[in-house]
Amino acid sequence: MTPRYPAHTTMDITKTSFWLTVIGTGCWAVCFWWMYRLSIKQNRLLDRLTEQGKRIEKLSKIEHDLIKEVHPKVSEIKDGMVEVIAAVKESTDAKKP
Repeated sequence: MTPRYPAHTTMDITKTSFWLTVIGTGCWAVCFWWMYRLSIKQNRLLDRLTEQGKRIEKLSKIEHDLIKEVHPKVSEIKDGMVEVIAAVKESTDAKKP
């Protein structure tokens, strides 16, 4: 019975299989390294976003405190404006003949 493939073909398939395995292992190593670099960049970005969020939260609290401080004064100014408008209407009504 003759072999299905010649002997040198079997050796070529074995060598090819070996080198494809080596290349595949190398690809896994490169992929692992690439994903590691990406995760480091993502962690740095996440840290920067966290810091930015804390700064925004701090500024928002300061702004809220300022608004609470100014808010009563706004209603006082509105009341004062109503009085001024009423006084102006009275004076213009008085000047009309």
